[in-house]
Amino acid sequence: MVNTAAERGREVRRRLTGAAVELIAEKGWTGVHTRVVAERAGVAPGLVHYHFASLQALLTEAAVGVLREAVAGMGPLFDAATTPDDLLDAILGTLERYASDDPASLLVSEAYLAATRDPELKRAVAEVVDDFRRDLTDWLRARGEATPRETAMVLAAAVDGVVLHQALSGDLTAATARPVLRRMFRSAHPPEEGQP
Repeated sequence: MVNTAAERGREVRRRLTGAAVELIAEKGWTGVHTRVVAERAGVAPGLVHYHFASLQALLTEAAVGVLREAVAGMGPLFDAATTPDDLLDAILGTLERYASDDPASLLVSEAYLAATRDPELKRAVAEVVDDFRRDLTDWLRARGEATPRETAMVLAAAVDGVVLHQALSGDLTAATARPVLRRMFRSAHPPEEGQP
């Protein structure tokens, strides 16, 4: 079966973004160059600029794609959790698969740092973070949280902080963060009488 030009174009874009994801984690945001991405993707360098307005646009699409996948992966956690403790455990459980040298963690660190210098990347990353916060806010509100928006903001920042710190060292793991965050959450929201 012969692929159409559109299918071939989608495949080249997929290969380029996949190569960019790998290279951002390996070389850092500023260490990725057009020729290296093309070589990793197995395509001619000119195809980078044929498919993307710039190298920065490619890196942004690649990084934001990974972030969006991570947020989309939280949907089933929201559906399965019945209490804030359940949700906290589930979210932190997803972080347990990341190590200090995990490519996804390194990519997140690189993207957050690059976003401080690139307004377009900052806007795109902020949209992903806002989507996660909004879903978390809605979940907390539906369970009677008194300050769902603020709680969602702080919890999202704590989760991001664990990922960022894991990229620095292996000292702060999800297992280390879990009891501390649970204590903090419980002190702000003591269980009702009769509940553990």
